[in-house]
Order: sequence, then C-alpha cells, then structure tokens
Amino acid sequence: MTGYWARFAWLNDSVAERVRLVEGDGRWLDVNAGRDPEAGDRVLPGLVLPGLANTHSHAFHRALRGRTHAGGGTFWTWREGMYRLAGALDPDRYFRLARAVYAEMALAGISVVGEFHYLHHAPGGRPYGEANAFGQALLAAAVEAGIRITLLDTCYLAGGLDADGYRPLDAVQQRFADAGALEWADRVSSLQPTDRARIGAAVHSVRAVPEAALAQVIGAFPGRPLHVHLSEQPAENEATLARFGCTPTELLSRHGFGGPLHTAVHATHLTPSDLGRLGSGRTNISFCPSTERDLADGLGPARALADAGAAITLGTDQNAVIDLLAEAQALEQDERLASLRRGVFRPAELVRQLTVAGHHSLGWADAGELAAGQRADLTALRLDTVRTAGVDPAQAVLVAGAADIDTVIVDGQPLVSGGQHRNGDVAVELAREISALWAG
Repeated sequence: MTGYWARFAWLNDSVAERVRLVEGDGRWLDVNAGRDPEAGDRVLPGLVLPGLANTHSHAFHRALRGRTHAGGGTFWTWREGMYRLAGALDPDRYFRLARAVYAEMALAGISVVGEFHYLHHAPGGRPYGEANAFGQALLAAAVEAGIRITLLDTCYLAGGLDADGYRPLDAVQQRFADAGALEWADRVSSLQPTDRARIGAAVHSVRAVPEAALAQVIGAFPGRPLHVHLSEQPAENEATLARFGCTPTELLSRHGFGGPLHTAVHATHLTPSDLGRLGSGRTNISFCPSTERDLADGLGPARALADAGAAITLGTDQNAVIDLLAEAQALEQDERLASLRRGVFRPAELVRQLTVAGHHSLGWADAGELAAGQRADLTALRLDTVRTAGVDPAQAVLVAGAADIDTVIVDGQPLVSGGQHRNGDVAVELAREISALWAG
C-alpha cells in the first residue's frame, strides 16, 4: 500500500482539504478528508484532481501543429494537408509518433485517451499481414507512454456525400477503408481488450459510412463505446438534407445511434430537434474547442446540450493543443461570448466533464473519481506558479494549464513527477519523429 496526502483535493464535486489517499494494487483503498499525513506518505503539491479523460484524439494530427497556418483556408483545405501526412505513415512510424504524443498527454494530466482511429491499411488499401497493424501500434504506444486507451476503431467506407449520393474513395482514403461493414467488424473483432485498453467502435461520419451500412456499424459491438463525428461542418448538414431530407443526427438516430454508450463528437451545427434527440437519449458529446477554433468550425451549443440531458466531455482532436484544462476554459469562454454572461459552466461541471464523464464515455466506469474502489489515478496541479499563485483552489481549473501539472499517477503507477515524464525528454522525441515524417 502507498499513502498520499494533499492539502487540497477534488472530492464529491467540490474541493476538500487535508485529504489522505491510500492506494493498493492500482485502486484507491481509502480516501478521506480532514486527515493529517502519516509516516511514509508522499505529500502532493497544490490541488489534486482525478485523472483527466481525453475523449477524442487523432494522434497523427499532432505532426500538423504549427504547419497549417500559412495559407488560411477552411476545414476542407486543412484536410488536404492532413491527407498528405496520413499517406506518409506506416505502423512503425505511427508507433513512435503516438508514443511521444501520448507521453505529451500524460504531461497534461491525461490518464486515458479515446483514439478515433481510421488509418488502417497500406497505400492503395492493401491490408498489412497483421490486419490491425496500425491499431496494435497505437495500443502499444499507449502502454509505453503509461496511459490507458480506448481504441475507437473507425468504419470508413465512402469518399464523401452530396445530393447525388456517396462519392468513391480517393487514393489516401483507400487506406482508411475496409471492403464493407462486415469486413470492418470482422477485423475489429480480432482486437482484444486488456486491463489498460478498451476496444470501441466509431462511425467516421455520415459522409463516410453509407446509410445502408449505418445500422450494421452502430449495432456491431453492443455494450462497447461508439463514437461518431457529427455535424462538424455546415456542408455535412447540407449534403445530408439534400440526399435524405433530414439532419445527420436524425439519420443516425434512425439506425440506432444515441444513448449513454454513444458519443457525438463536435455536434456543432444542430437544430432544436437534434438537441432534443441527443439530450433525451443521454448521449455523450465530445467538444474539442481548440480544434473547432483552429479549423473555423463554429461554436457548438454546449450549454443547451447539457440542459437537454446530454453529458458533455472534452477532447483534443487534432492535437494542435494538448491541454484539457485549456479545452475546459475555452468551452466556458465560448459560451460567454455566445450568451453574454459569465459562469455558464461552473467549475464543478467542468471538472466532471474532464474526469468522470469523459471516462464513462470511453468505457471506464471504474475511473474518474477520487474514491475508494476507483482506479488509482490522479493529477496534481501546482498552485504556486506564475499562473496559479493566489488563486482559490476551487476555481483553479479556470486559470491553470498543462504547464502547471506536477504529478500524474495512472493505475497507481507514478508517470509524471516534478513535471517530467518517466520516459525522459518528450519534446526531443516529438521533434525527432515529426521532423522525420516531414523529411519524407
């Protein structure tokens, strides 16, 4: 058993003082406030939070950071650069890049990532000898970086949608696609979960999975997390309306999408009817404000979705920024701009979005809270940096960032100490792998 002690810790939706936590076999055995440290306890700095959950990531997009801004443009022009990068990857390169990206996530306090994984095959769509070579690379990368993963293996069958129907795959998209929904499900079924990994599923979007296959994909793995990109761009809504006479939300719901195991990513351009469907089903929503800003996607109706009954979570998506605290702050700040009032999301709501709600969205019902029986994850946030000095601990999540994180423990294992990852210099590894990708 290992004892920890914190001056401040987030318990039961508020900040408690003088908290002692006891860990054994990767679980919290005892968590109590109002206690003094005992001999041998490790004293943690600042404010202790549960481990953070990143509900939406495309790990390879990290290599685009700082390389997409010269020409302006839109989501669609950005996508062209992303496709070029995808075309340069192989499983070994992706493993090395993802290991560094997941280590960067650990430095940001993230204990679990939902990897929305759609790069499956060799150029031309030819399967590797190991059909899940890319997926296995991502699972191994998370293990080496020390965080848990929910691999959301993504079905991608079509090259786009317009009023005339589904377009054929282009050359790069062939690497994303299986021969059909049954072939996709057969491939995914060979991926095995572990104590540190869950295997979920995803519909890339209504643009990339034809209507005839939606029910097959949505129903392929009952009881597992299922995610989908939803209404990220107005063009998606316009094409769906032109082809099917309804919104993407309605089209998905016709085929079984919606509920506590399902997560809609972005959900930016919704109708009142869409809000009702997602809310009444208690569907999870993954907002990714840094990406939605970077790609000029628009502002999603986060508060309205929460009020309708949906569970809000947060993700880093293209990893232009890996800082979930910044994502939470952006969610609140964007709502302030839209509503002309402050405090749309209170700190307690933001912490739940960052922790327990995110973990549940990814299939980890035993994580996300500092409580006996839960997985022994924590993130210790310093309250004595130039950004956090003098703050009320109960409001620290509204001002602190990834640079203020001192200690991260995942499943009882120290991963980050003094702001340093156990694997060494993550920045050096990122620079090496990203430079090699762009060098060809």
